[in-house]
Amino acid sequence: MSFMFRSVPRVVCEAGGIAKTGILMKELGASRVTIVCDPGIVKLGFAQKAQDALEAAGIAVQVFSDVEADPPQKIVEAAITGARDWKADGVIGLGGGSSLDSAKLVALLANSDQTIEEIYGVDKATGDRLPLIQIPTTAGTGSEVTWVSVITDNDHLKQVVYTPQLMPDIALLDAELTYGLPQKVTAATGLDAMVHAIEGYTSRTRKNPIADGMAVTALLLLGKNLMKVIENPGDKEARSAMLQGSLIAGMAFANASVAAIHGLAYPLGARFHIPHGHANALVMAQVIRFNLPAAKKLYAELAPCLIEGVDFDSEDAAAEAFVKRIEEMVPASGLEIRLRDLGVTEESLPEMAEEVFTKIHRLIDSNPRDMTAKEIEAIYRSVY
Repeated sequence: MSFMFRSVPRVVCEAGGIAKTGILMKELGASRVTIVCDPGIVKLGFAQKAQDALEAAGIAVQVFSDVEADPPQKIVEAAITGARDWKADGVIGLGGGSSLDSAKLVALLANSDQTIEEIYGVDKATGDRLPLIQIPTTAGTGSEVTWVSVITDNDHLKQVVYTPQLMPDIALLDAELTYGLPQKVTAATGLDAMVHAIEGYTSRTRKNPIADGMAVTALLLLGKNLMKVIENPGDKEARSAMLQGSLIAGMAFANASVAAIHGLAYPLGARFHIPHGHANALVMAQVIRFNLPAAKKLYAELAPCLIEGVDFDSEDAAAEAFVKRIEEMVPASGLEIRLRDLGVTEESLPEMAEEVFTKIHRLIDSNPRDMTAKEIEAIYRSVY
């Protein structure tokens, strides 16, 4: 087997670790740092905590706080221009996946003459990025350890940038930043992380033994702790475990690929602004059920991650138990599970299915079972 595995150079996991941001950035040689975040991060005081830590280390700070969910290209371009004009020599991504994905592109393109459009796709970026620290405030996207950035272009289509330069220098996990997450955000991001682990383990295109081991470890952490943090948001140990599981799942999928769950979720975010983790959760169980005939062995191998202390008498029983557990967890999360309840229109279903099949087919290629546009539409309709 031939494969390549990339990983972030350093992971710092420490409650209250945001206070070390200045020391860490100084080690990277930066003296003028742009913090990329959304307005909610400012309101919570997290941006100020990072700014205080940076300024205590003698680093000048610019805060760009206009990031939106499914970050629109125009917003990301504004952040890039701002950092470039300010002559930033370092970047911090602080927040959920949208802020972290935006920060990657700021770090890369504030130091480049390339435009965003020129780097859509695989390995199209040239040059080096600025020093980059990623600090997630949700346990879900894994963006702090990937070389992938997803944004929404001016035609409201999801565009993906894959390039090694997007891999950050440091991923900083501070569980204290997740203690106050709303229940629905906790649920959506936690299920998103589970999808990363499951799709990474079952990928048809870049599955490899290192990613497999990480996917199993991640799913064990996430499976044991997701309902704990939903039911008891103040469980500090469970919150830390979720952050760790999310990061490890991020490493797994970044090196093995995601698949159809993400493919079907993308139009829901781009067209109807459903948060990415929630969009994944909407189709998660149905895609896994669809994949069962082709992924039975792999799902059976993953079953012990979610169902402890059971000796299954067959591969069929283990795989079916795994799928049923997923089908139970999604509604138990407290999220809306019907597209119609989130503003999705019935006439959009065939359009989205065709979009997934024709424009996001790279993710269908990674799925353990082939899909037609009609089968994709049928899954949308099953959750409409």
